[in-house]
Amino acid sequence: MEVILRASVIFLVLFLIARGVGKRELSEMTVFELILLVTMGDLVQQGVTQEDQSVTGAALAVGTLAFWIHVFSKASYRVKGARPVLEGVPTVIVHDGQPIDEALRLENITLDELKEGARNQGIADLSQIRLGVLEPDGRFSFIREDSDDQHKPPEPHTT
Repeated sequence: MEVILRASVIFLVLFLIARGVGKRELSEMTVFELILLVTMGDLVQQGVTQEDQSVTGAALAVGTLAFWIHVFSKASYRVKGARPVLEGVPTVIVHDGQPIDEALRLENITLDELKEGARNQGIADLSQIRLGVLEPDGRFSFIREDSDDQHKPPEPHTT
């Protein structure tokens, strides 16, 4: 029973840390951040199982973490108000070609990282972006200035 309680506490701590760190994707982590993540995994294991080296203790710990992941997933799906808390919300970071400095600062995104994200999606200059969003999962979504033109019906031909 102690392993289940410890795993539950560690799960909540990890959840709060993950929400506090921000919306970075694994591919955007620095080498140091990746090393910290691996080290944290070892520390979590020690905190959850303490001196218990048994397979039963490990199974209880993993099962407890899986249980909480399932509970949070269901809550996010079924309780609309829980979704922003559990998953986060999208953040507008570019509007009409202009980066929103306050949003970038809050999300710890540099202008260079924003420009790199745009280039990765084939956008050479921020002025081409009507709306840029940092999604809750850390990915960038961009809507180009010319995207409305693609959805307009063709002009009627006059003869």
